[in-house]
Amino acid sequence: MPSAVRALGPPLLMMLTLLGTASPAAAHSAGWSLAPAGGPRPSFYAEGAPGTALQDTVAVTNPARTPVTVRLRGTGLPVVLARATLTVPARTRAEVPFTVTVPSRSAPGDRSGAIEARDGRGRTASVPVRLRIAGPRLAALTVEHLAVHPDGITYQLVNRGTTVLVPTLAVRADGTFGRVLDRAPRPLPVRLAPGTRRTLSEPWHGRPFLDRVDVRLTVTADGAHATATTAATFVPWGTLGALAGVAATAAFLVRRRKRRSGESETPAREAELAGAVS
Repeated sequence: MPSAVRALGPPLLMMLTLLGTASPAAAHSAGWSLAPAGGPRPSFYAEGAPGTALQDTVAVTNPARTPVTVRLRGTGLPVVLARATLTVPARTRAEVPFTVTVPSRSAPGDRSGAIEARDGRGRTASVPVRLRIAGPRLAALTVEHLAVHPDGITYQLVNRGTTVLVPTLAVRADGTFGRVLDRAPRPLPVRLAPGTRRTLSEPWHGRPFLDRVDVRLTVTADGAHATATTAATFVPWGTLGALAGVAATAAFLVRRRKRRSGESETPAREAELAGAVS
């Protein structure tokens, strides 16, 4: 790697150079191009400990016969450019230093951003900036907020380490009479950056009709291991509601029949008592 990445040193100055040959790694837009200064590089790369300020230089090349004005900015990372607006004369290359400051409390790992340029016509070009924060690499994750719903299982994965994780998931559920779900480990289509949280779902077709189950999720990634468990009860409330309605109707009819039977017996008994008195 060239010595373009270094600790913050002399004052930042724009440099103009008569056009020679454009860098083959340049990002072109409408004749002008954007590229790292100092030789052909596909992107900027910097590495440092938290709190370090790192410096590099971006070049805008204008091979046209008229000047071009572009606005520069950094995205995704704490980038400070020596100039935000740059006018490049015809057939000239202009170089603008910039610094990337590694946040003081950043966890070790990889970060990415870009240097972008836009001209007055809205045409843009960009060059990636890749930053590696020095420190021990730690893989750690947790599974949180596990819940079972009528249409499946939901949960959250949290990357609590310092490296990007591609997790693998296994799902198991045990009911009253044995295993009702058993899915072998498989990679999930997600990449978890350090400190990020993702809510995911797992479909569950053919779940039990009437049962109580214990659900267990196991997630692994780059040596990290995490599990979460929860319990769920499956009750066919519609069927039970219908049965309850039938039972209530039957009970009502029985009570009504008893009441009518009591009313029909009362006059005869009263007549009998009246005859005894006379």
